[in-house]
Amino acid sequence: MLLSSFGASSANVALPTLQRAFGASFAAVQWIVLAYLLAATAAAVGAGRLGDAIGRRRVLLAGIALFAAASGACAVAPTLPLLVAARALQGLGAAVMLALGMALAAGQLQGRTGRAMGLLGSMSAVGTALGPALGGLLLAGPGWRAVFAAMLPGAVLAFALVRRLPDDDAVRSGGPFDVTGLLLLVGALLAFALAATGTGARWWYAISALCTAAFMRTEARTRTPLVPLALLRDRVTATGFATSALTMALMMTTMLVGPFYLGRALGLGAGGVGLALAVGPLVAALAGVPSGRLVDRHGARRTGMAGLAAMALGAGLVAVAPRAAGVTGWIAPLAVLTAGYALFQAANNTAVLEAAGIDRRGVAAGLLNLARQLGLIGGSALLGAVFAAGAPDPAHAAAADVAEATQATFALAVLLPLLGLGAAWRQRAQ
Repeated sequence: MLLSSFGASSANVALPTLQRAFGASFAAVQWIVLAYLLAATAAAVGAGRLGDAIGRRRVLLAGIALFAAASGACAVAPTLPLLVAARALQGLGAAVMLALGMALAAGQLQGRTGRAMGLLGSMSAVGTALGPALGGLLLAGPGWRAVFAAMLPGAVLAFALVRRLPDDDAVRSGGPFDVTGLLLLVGALLAFALAATGTGARWWYAISALCTAAFMRTEARTRTPLVPLALLRDRVTATGFATSALTMALMMTTMLVGPFYLGRALGLGAGGVGLALAVGPLVAALAGVPSGRLVDRHGARRTGMAGLAAMALGAGLVAVAPRAAGVTGWIAPLAVLTAGYALFQAANNTAVLEAAGIDRRGVAAGLLNLARQLGLIGGSALLGAVFAAGAPDPAHAAAADVAEATQATFALAVLLPLLGLGAAWRQRAQ
């Protein structure tokens, strides 16, 4: 979990250096990040289903090996296209590690699933925070190739640790792998991502809708579907997937808007912005394990609803905080919001994986990761557009305009956890 999060966040800090090293445009080097995220998104469900079919430990070992090989290829890549291709392979390995790491933890720690999910959430936050910090040090020292090479020792250690886990032959759900369903799902996800991040959005959305319709039709007719439709019909799992996407869209808003608000509206320097943004991952890392214990003690549904309420409160405080409150007006609400997110994630992951059953935990974990990735993409597109409407050029806009745009964005973002809270309350009532 830590490796996959580190791989996603460490490359961001190297983009300016890579742009100069390869003499490329910023749009071109952005694909170093996009290739990783798109590959991880497209492979999330397929990785989980493959683990359910032929053994989660076996597929997880293969995913770690692919991640290690791709990291080495990134470190020695002589051209930008080869680096982007290696990053896509790295993203495939990360998808396997995310889905099957979560599924294996849930299976090995019966009765302590909440604690396991809380600890994995902490590790994800540590990886996200460690990426820019360690990546910056490596850039200042050995250079950008060391950023990717630094992942190799961790991958070797992870491989050695997973080899010591007991095999899970007994929980395999056999049958032919649904290749057609996988290709249609990948097509739908890539088209959606391209619609949200590029030009020609109308056509990409249409292609995504067509692929989604064909995918649902295929899954209904296939004997061994990639995504068992029963998972999507179940109230607990369906609510969990949808709410996971909504909450991740809100978290994406903090990452997207935060640097502009702190730098432009509050006038912080680069160092101050970095420290203020580090509060979120730090709180998430510290809150993960206690959140898991609360889930095991009080139940997933109750703690999940408490987490959603805290997220709504945190976002609402950002929306009403005056600019005169300074950095405290950002950090204090962000701490509340992030702690709520850690509590919700531990509860939601526990509820979904337990409801999915032992033979479908891999695909359920893959769907959870897919929902989070879709939330990242959707939050960036929708709430990014709201922010841009108020501050079309936030890097040069007046401080007051950036502050107003931030408040308007978070006023809308409050609705996301409230929608999830309403869905959870309705499920409880039924």
